[in-house]
Amino acid sequence: MKRRTFLKHTGHAIGIPALLGSFSFSSYAQSLAKAATENNKVLVLIYLQGGNDGLNTVIPLDQLSALNQTRSNIVLPDNKLLPLTNTDVALHPSLSGLRSLFEEDRLRVIQSVGYPEQNFSHFRSIDIWMTGANAEEYYTSGWTGRYLDYEYPGYPEGFPNEQCPDPISIEIRGGSSLLFQGLSGSMSLMINNPTSFYSLIDKVQVDFPNTNTGDKLEYIYRVAEQSQVYGEVVKKAAQKVQQQTEYPETNLGKDLKIVSQLIAGGLTTPLYLVKINGFDTHSSQVLDSDHTQGKHATLLSELNDAIMAFMKDLEYQGTDDKVIGMTFSEFGRRVVSNASQGTDHGAAAPMFIFGNEVAPGVLGNNPEIPSDATSKFNLPWQYDFRQIYSSILEQWFGLNSSTTNSIMLNDFTTVPIIKSTSTLSEGRKTLAKNITVYPNPVRETTNISFTSYEKYIQIDVVSISGKKIGRIYAGNSPAGKQTLTWNARRLAPGNYFVVFTNGHSRETVQIIKQ
Repeated sequence: MKRRTFLKHTGHAIGIPALLGSFSFSSYAQSLAKAATENNKVLVLIYLQGGNDGLNTVIPLDQLSALNQTRSNIVLPDNKLLPLTNTDVALHPSLSGLRSLFEEDRLRVIQSVGYPEQNFSHFRSIDIWMTGANAEEYYTSGWTGRYLDYEYPGYPEGFPNEQCPDPISIEIRGGSSLLFQGLSGSMSLMINNPTSFYSLIDKVQVDFPNTNTGDKLEYIYRVAEQSQVYGEVVKKAAQKVQQQTEYPETNLGKDLKIVSQLIAGGLTTPLYLVKINGFDTHSSQVLDSDHTQGKHATLLSELNDAIMAFMKDLEYQGTDDKVIGMTFSEFGRRVVSNASQGTDHGAAAPMFIFGNEVAPGVLGNNPEIPSDATSKFNLPWQYDFRQIYSSILEQWFGLNSSTTNSIMLNDFTTVPIIKSTSTLSEGRKTLAKNITVYPNPVRETTNISFTSYEKYIQIDVVSISGKKIGRIYAGNSPAGKQTLTWNARRLAPGNYFVVFTNGHSRETVQIIKQ
């Protein structure tokens, strides 16, 4: 069981009395609840659909002269830019909220993120970003889907269950994305729109036309509603939250409001995806009369206001320390603007990562822009986007480097994303080593021996389909050689894993019960 409250199921744990020692049942249960709460990390992905113009989003102040030469019909006025303290970059005038997050040390700006051999097709490039493939490779699983496969082996067989009742990922608006495709299929719950979501929660009567078509629509609606496996779980979580701070009445604002509501309601879902469309700004990116206004300014304002409302609500709900957000887009735009006051498909662009636990500042150097750049010139990438993904998997979700490499299907150098990265690095290197279970195969009682490096440790028994069978031990484990005696008499014959977990890492040993 990963990050799941286990209080009402502790009676099913295996061999608890033999391992508790001086722990009372009450203190044992409290330690489980505390661990479940502390280990529940959330990543909210915001897809800027269409390809965001990075040079009008994060402006390199030392390149203003070249920008005025290469994109004079869309360039932002110098006196309207929002400089970031102690940096040589500024933000678009619509991003005043994100600048405040930066000044509060809650925003990471990553310069020039992309990948080798950029593909300029929307469809192909977003497939690359969602799967983590090279430009010439085609994967059928997403990078987060493979992560979820690792965390929840065997999914969807046996899910949801009593120990893992919550959706393992949620995406709002649109169909199932490639991002959450695992090795065996989709790993996400889809909430198509806020109206259907609140209809489910509040039992709002949806009116259908009094016609044959209306009857059919109502039937389809009811079947879809009833067939939603996780519907009741989502409903109960949302109904726990009776008050939220104010959100803008935009699609992204409504979507992030739902995300905050579900997190505050107790869902332990680690991954959410929301989207904002319209960044394919080939024309009318700015107004001719005022370059701080136009399509791009409207989009960035929606992004800014929704993120700020989300952050305020997380703080109000008391969930702000366990959530980070990340923006991404399929590509940036060309350096040289076109004749339609817009920009065409480009390559590298900046990313934003925000949250209380994010390492603040600007990562990377300002891109160098030739004043005589042609329309074909593209910004080279400084950071491969898969470096960012790998860094989040290790620094936020606590995977070790070998596991991250297997998920990303390659070895990518990590970069600092999360505060106290050095501490996390030490914690994630290994949870325990020299783990042995003997005798194995197991008959009635067996010994679990390991060398521990952590103060807090959980040891669970998990079936090969990923279902949590029971907890062997949870509590403080002093550093050094440890041996526990486990009474496995109640365990049915079969193949299992003994899983060691904490907030930073996971180690497993396969066993056979005879």
